[in-house]
Amino acid sequence: MIDWLIDHLAVLMFLVLTFIMFAGYPVAFILGAVGVVFALLGMYFGVYRWAQFAALLPRIFGQAVENPVLVAIPMFIFMGTMLEKSRVAEQLLFTLQVLLRKVPGGLALAVTLLGTIMAATTGIVGASVVMLTLIAMPLMMKAGYQKELSVGTIASAGTLGILIPPSIMLVIMGDLMSVPVGTLFAGAFLPGFLLSALYVIYIIVWSAMRPDLAPPLGDDIGPQTRRELWALVIKTFIPPAFLIALVLGSIFGGWATPTEAAGVGCAGAIILAIANKQFNFAILKDVMHSSALTNAMVFFIVFGATLFSYVFRALGGDEVVADILKLMGLDTGWEIMIFVMLLVFFMGFFFDWIEICLVVIPIFGPIIGKADFGSLIQITDAAGAINPQLTKQAILLWFAILLSVNMQSAFLTPPFGFALFYMKGTVPPEVTMGHIYRGIIPFVIIQLLAVLLCMFFPQVVLYLPQRWGFLD
Repeated sequence: MIDWLIDHLAVLMFLVLTFIMFAGYPVAFILGAVGVVFALLGMYFGVYRWAQFAALLPRIFGQAVENPVLVAIPMFIFMGTMLEKSRVAEQLLFTLQVLLRKVPGGLALAVTLLGTIMAATTGIVGASVVMLTLIAMPLMMKAGYQKELSVGTIASAGTLGILIPPSIMLVIMGDLMSVPVGTLFAGAFLPGFLLSALYVIYIIVWSAMRPDLAPPLGDDIGPQTRRELWALVIKTFIPPAFLIALVLGSIFGGWATPTEAAGVGCAGAIILAIANKQFNFAILKDVMHSSALTNAMVFFIVFGATLFSYVFRALGGDEVVADILKLMGLDTGWEIMIFVMLLVFFMGFFFDWIEICLVVIPIFGPIIGKADFGSLIQITDAAGAINPQLTKQAILLWFAILLSVNMQSAFLTPPFGFALFYMKGTVPPEVTMGHIYRGIIPFVIIQLLAVLLCMFFPQVVLYLPQRWGFLD
C-alpha cells in the first residue's frame, strides 16, 4: 500500500486539489498549499529531494516576478479599467444602437459588437460583463426585449474579452506554454471574431423569426441628419478603434512587444478619458485601486500554480498522466485532444478559466506537443520540407486557442459561471437566475460549435500566424 502511494503521489496530489477546490477555498492558497504539502510528503518518502524543495521560491520568483512578459498584465488591466470609467463604452453603445436600428435585433447586435470592441481593448471579463449589464440591460428591457435574449446577449458579449486580443489569459498561457504572446494574439484573432460573428448571425436569425422578442428601435433615436450621424461616429467610434489598431497593430507588425504595446494602450486610455472630460484624481485613484486588486488576484494565482505544477511534474505527474491515457486507449493525438476538450468543458461547470488553465496546461501541454496530428498540421520550411520544431509550435498554438475558446464557456455554464454571478449582482430584481440560465444555453451551444470549427479546421487558428510570419 505504501509503495503504491509513493508511486502515485502525483495522482493523489491532483485529486486532493480537485476536492479542496470544490470546498470553495481561494484557489491561490489551495494551489500553493497543496504544492508545499506534497513536496514535504515526497521528501518524507524519499522521492523528492531537499534541493528541489529549496528551488521552489527561486522558481516562482523567476517564473512570475522577473518575467518581463507578465508585466503586460497590470497595464492591460489598467487600460481596460480606465476605458470602463471614462464612459467610452456607454457612448459607443449609443452610436452602434443608432447605426443598427433598422436591423432585426439591432439593440442586441449593438451590445454584441460593443462587447467585441471592448474585448479588444480590455480583456477583463468581470468588468466587461458588469459594464454591459449596467448600460445595456435597462435599455433592452425598456425596448421590450425578452429577458432571456437580453441576458444571454450581454453575458456572451462580455466574455469575449477572454479570447480576443489583448487577452490577459493569452499572456498567461503564452508564459506557461513557452509560446510567444504575439503568436497567440495572432492565432486568437480569427477565432475570436468568428465567435462574435456566430453570435451576430444567431441574433439576426432569431430576431427575424421572433420579432416580438426583439422589437425594432424607433427611427427617432439619435441624429436625424447624415451630417450629425457622421459627427457622432467620428466622435465616439473612431478614437477607440484607433486605440485598438495602435495596440494590436504594433504587436502584429512587430513594432512593439506586448508589454510595450500595453504601455501605449494605458496612455491612449488616459487620453480618451481626458477627451471625454472623465479624468480627474478621484477617477485615477479608483482605476488604480481596481487595477491593483485585479492584478494581485491574478499574480497570486500564478504564484500558486507555478509552485503546484513544479511539484506535480517533479513527482512524475507527466508520466502518470501519459500512462492513464494509454490505459484508457487514448494513443493518437486526436483522441487525446478530444479527451482534453471534453475534460475542460466539464471542468468549466465548476472552475474558473484561470484554475483550468493553470492545472490543465502543465499536465497535458507536453503530451499534446509531442502528439501527431498527421498532415492536418505540418509546417514546412522555405525548401518545402516539414519543420518538426515549427510544427510542434503550431500544434501548441492550436491547442492553446482551442483551450481559450473552450474555457470561455466556463464563464457561462452553471452552477459556477462567474459571468452569471457578475450579472445577477447588477440586473434588476425582476430578472431571475432562471432567466439567466435559460438565456445562456444557445450561446454556450454556439461556443461549442466554435470549438468544433477551430478543431477540425486548424487553419482558422493558424492562417494569420503563418501569414504574418509568426510560424516561419
